[in-house]
Amino acid sequence: MMDIEENVHKIKEEIAAAARAAGRDPAEILLVAASKMNDAGRVQRAIRAGVPVCGENRVQEMLEKQRQNAYEGAALHFIGHLQKNKVRQVVGLAALIHSADSVELLREIDRCARNRQCVQDVLLEINIGRESSKSGFLPEMLPGALEEAAKLGAVRVRGLMAIPPVSRGVDGNRPFFSEMDKLFVDNAGKKYDNIHMDFLSMGMSRDFQTAIACGANIVRIGTAIFGERIYS
Repeated sequence: MMDIEENVHKIKEEIAAAARAAGRDPAEILLVAASKMNDAGRVQRAIRAGVPVCGENRVQEMLEKQRQNAYEGAALHFIGHLQKNKVRQVVGLAALIHSADSVELLREIDRCARNRQCVQDVLLEINIGRESSKSGFLPEMLPGALEEAAKLGAVRVRGLMAIPPVSRGVDGNRPFFSEMDKLFVDNAGKKYDNIHMDFLSMGMSRDFQTAIACGANIVRIGTAIFGERIYS
């Protein structure tokens, strides 16, 4: 049986080592356990082993596991593609939405957050590989997206997220990660009341060390904690 506890311990050690190698404080790096297709019991095992945040990709799965108290003891992030008709089910439940990928989605998040009388934290998703199959803002669209987000009083932009193209080798996405870090730094100085460039979310099980070397402070780890997912 997959030893989730041992995997969490190993991943946390590897994150710390990658941070130190980059001259960074390991405490700066937030581990998000990508818990898609893992039941409440397995999620709880990861949390008890020291995972501080769980990230879900699917709204219905998130809601079902939330009813089962799967996330007790950890924060909850939504990290998957979010459809506009599902926004109301996520706003106010997820502490951070990683995948705000259009101005239209930002406006719907704002509308739902106003209805719930809350402010929803989000990351803007960047299509850093310019892939037609993926959603997200193209890099050159980011300044305009920030200006539009600044008009929304119930949305608080906390940074950027990216999923680079699938690459060969652990270092294959370094150019995309480096480009993301430059984009993050270049836009961090923009002064808006509801925009705070705190988080750069990039890097998964295969390449999180490279992402950390390039500036990531959130890494989303699924397979290396829970094992390979089996799709029917």
